Amino acid sequence: MDIASIQEALRDRKLDGWLLYDFHGSNPIARRIAGLNDTDKLTTRRWYYLIPACGEPRMLVHDIERHSLSHLPGERLIYARYDTLNTGLKSLVRDMHRVAIEYSPDCAIPYVSRVDAGTIDHLRRLGISPVSSGDLIQEFEAIWDANTLDSHRTASALLYEVKDRTFAFIRNQLSSGTLTEYNVQRQMAEWFDELNLVSDCSPVVAVQENSGNPHYLPTSASHRAIESEQVVLIDLWGKLNRSDSVYADITWVGYTGMTPHPKVSEIFGVARAARDAAVDLVVERVEAHHPIAGWEVDKAARTVITDAGFGDRFIHRTGHNLGEEVHGNGAHMDDYETHDERRLIAGSGFTIEPGIYLEEFGVRTEINMYVSQDRASVTGPRQTELTLLA
Repeated sequence: MDIASIQEALRDRKLDGWLLYDFHGSNPIARRIAGLNDTDKLTTRRWYYLIPACGEPRMLVHDIERHSLSHLPGERLIYARYDTLNTGLKSLVRDMHRVAIEYSPDCAIPYVSRVDAGTIDHLRRLGISPVSSGDLIQEFEAIWDANTLDSHRTASALLYEVKDRTFAFIRNQLSSGTLTEYNVQRQMAEWFDELNLVSDCSPVVAVQENSGNPHYLPTSASHRAIESEQVVLIDLWGKLNRSDSVYADITWVGYTGMTPHPKVSEIFGVARAARDAAVDLVVERVEAHHPIAGWEVDKAARTVITDAGFGDRFIHRTGHNLGEEVHGNGAHMDDYETHDERRLIAGSGFTIEPGIYLEEFGVRTEINMYVSQDRASVTGPRQTELTLLA
């Protein structure tokens, strides 16, 4: 944790401090910033770590876990009984007023809103005015360094390898009469293991009407056969099996025939154009050194789809931040599920993934982007045409 840089950021934002708080893993952002994920310390009680804009940090920890934050600098306060918790918290936030915390007014950005309402109430009774830490999270939790960027690029290349293997597998097995979404998914999972990729979920393999369900997952009990003249959508995300890795996440669409149905080609073309409009806007703004917020990227993609007459069939945000979790805590490309006003900043990675979902089939085209100081780039190939699997 770079205390000096955090304090400078607090002073720039005219904040008195940043309070990191967690109970039993309720705030993974605070745990990561505090470095607890890299330790084997047991933390089953409430802990607080206050970084003031000026001066020495201070912490409040339970007596049975008094060493839980011993790897961090600062004054240590101890509580045990519930009444000493109140006394300790009052001492912890002394001389504080505007304090950043993992809180989002009206839960506008749920990824930021990690601290429970009761704790917010308690702090307000102590004279604290909570301020969302969303921008601080962007700067100190969601930024990739050279090692994490390398882990993303490596994971991305491996995902594209799995994608190619998957489509070859479908092409080779299509005539067998035994090919299903589920056995393709299981084969992909084996390749993840072989390539030392890890994920929080199995890949999506969705055929025909199932591809019209954005979060469809085949299971052993519920799946369908893959046959000729069908749309096949695969969505796969993963990261390297090491502690400092971040995710890559791609979606690709195939067709089990030689000539896709005109409607399929039309829908894919609209989604592709929406994706490219979003990418172009990000590249243009970053290269011109002009700020861009997540909601603006969503608007660029959504306008293309709406103008084509399919706006009501694009039912999710355009993209999400990538981090140690596949849905990271930085700015999302969202003017639909939320209005994300956070800016895309240097060192951040995210997805662009517009989709159109009809009753009979759906398409989504997903790529990843990375923003540096002077440029924004797509970190893997873009799908330009439907992949033919006949």
